[in-house]
Amino acid sequence: MAVDSVCEKDAKALQFIQEMTANADAVQEKVLAEILSRNAETEYLRRFGLGGSTDRGTFKAKVPVITYEDLQPEIQRIADGDRSAILSAHPISEFLTSSGTSAGERKLMPTIQEELDRRQLLYSLLMPVMNLYVPGLDEGKGLYFLFVKAESKTPGGLLARPVLTSYYKSDHFKTRPHDPYNVYTSPNEAILCPDSFQSMYTQMLCGLLMRSDVLRVGAVFASGLLRAIRFLQLNWCLLARDIAAGTLNSKITYPSLRDCMSKILTPNPDLAEFIVGECSGENWERIITRIWPKTKYLDVIVTGAMAQYIPTLEYYSGGLPMACTMYASSECYFGLNLEPMCKPSKVSYTIMPNMAYFEFISHGGDSVDPPPRRLVDLADVEVGKEYELVITTYSGLCRYRVGDILRVTGFHNSAPSFKFVRRKSVLLSIDADKTDEAELQKAVENASSLLKEFNTSVVEYTSYADTRTIPGHYVIYWELLAKDAADPLPGEVVERCCLAMEESMNSVYRQGRVADNSIGALEIRVVKSGTFEELMDYAISRGASINQYKVPRCVNFTPIVELLDSRVLTARFSPAAPHWTSDRRG
Repeated sequence: MAVDSVCEKDAKALQFIQEMTANADAVQEKVLAEILSRNAETEYLRRFGLGGSTDRGTFKAKVPVITYEDLQPEIQRIADGDRSAILSAHPISEFLTSSGTSAGERKLMPTIQEELDRRQLLYSLLMPVMNLYVPGLDEGKGLYFLFVKAESKTPGGLLARPVLTSYYKSDHFKTRPHDPYNVYTSPNEAILCPDSFQSMYTQMLCGLLMRSDVLRVGAVFASGLLRAIRFLQLNWCLLARDIAAGTLNSKITYPSLRDCMSKILTPNPDLAEFIVGECSGENWERIITRIWPKTKYLDVIVTGAMAQYIPTLEYYSGGLPMACTMYASSECYFGLNLEPMCKPSKVSYTIMPNMAYFEFISHGGDSVDPPPRRLVDLADVEVGKEYELVITTYSGLCRYRVGDILRVTGFHNSAPSFKFVRRKSVLLSIDADKTDEAELQKAVENASSLLKEFNTSVVEYTSYADTRTIPGHYVIYWELLAKDAADPLPGEVVERCCLAMEESMNSVYRQGRVADNSIGALEIRVVKSGTFEELMDYAISRGASINQYKVPRCVNFTPIVELLDSRVLTARFSPAAPHWTSDRRG
């Protein structure tokens, strides 16, 4: 990472990265000592008899590795209003809601006020790194589709909301100092608007009005950027009309948005005509570079489950580079990609050792409580091996299993770089949703109960995240056994089963369906009798053991999807959106 010929501000940021990664283990030891020292009198640490010790060996010998379920009683007490030093000596300022779920409910991650400073620090390193690879980013703007999501309050009065909503609503974001490398086309009023349609509409409108200034296009996830493109496909006519007349569509009702846009909108018939010309045809290949011709790269996460969107993004962008800049979660911000212009398949994130204390379980299975000897420190991981991430944070999470599986790809100085492999136990994911096998099984069971009156049952099932549609949606393949095979199941019954499955999904899924429009209606495809036997025959022909074969509960291998689709008798979608409210009960 060369630091020559960069501005002074960037040079300081790059030097900080060098310092943190040069002595990763020493930084880690200091971070753990700080966490243990400040939280020594918390109820949680006192339980394990550390006696105020900040020694790493003592900590590892006495404090157990835990999951969210282990911590749930303490988290519930904090949520109910207990303000004593349970997990953290500093007051819990709010809960960050994780997209992972526990018993169908969002996980609540405690955080403290100073974590905003830590997150902001990591954000401040992104553009200095990017500037090493892409020159001239201070000469234009970024078109980013950023959104806030619903928030609620716990019984004890603490806010519970997604980590990015917390950041966008903070003064760190709202009153951020001007930085020529970080100018967005979207005004804060548009980003902070809670109505997803009005927010998207005004952000897209601003992006079109400033098309000649846009140098990078992005969203948090690849799925979010594709939703923006789909939004343009559906609404270009309205947007062009507003641009031509210099007026704002009456569907935009928030006063702050109308006031903000009145300062930006002026009649521009030429731009409107250009948009009509580009968007009215059927060919949307390279639409991003056709409308925003100066775009140098896409800034989106395309690792993990988001990799499924890469071909579609390549189609719409004409093969622009895709930069995955950082690795973060509700529990903790972890690190950054020091080679952001690499191919998506090569993306690795270097862990910043000042963010938290990191340990790693050598990944060889899904045992809940691994022997402590299997945990290794940040500096001791081995290239090529896979690990599950365990964190100890300033906010009070101690030896907490995040559930991310990472593969070590190398080292930057003495800090390892990791490729994100997958979320542990996640079966289906379209956007921020994560559905595991148990949740899918429960949903199938609940829906199949509707078939009893028709003397029909589900013999076998599997699933598939169909991202060819925008937004993507869950596809469930059912093979049915009917007492009277000559009397096919009515289509409306299958539709009711679709909705019953959706009602059984966790609140993150249902919010995506109802409030965020990030997930499409669930689809059940009923396949011919014997289809799953054919599936087994295919797997065995490819080397699977007949004795150990199990029906996969999720498929993504194209030949298998094609086999299933070739046997479909009927396909039906959920006829309505499932129930969802913004309170914690979801």
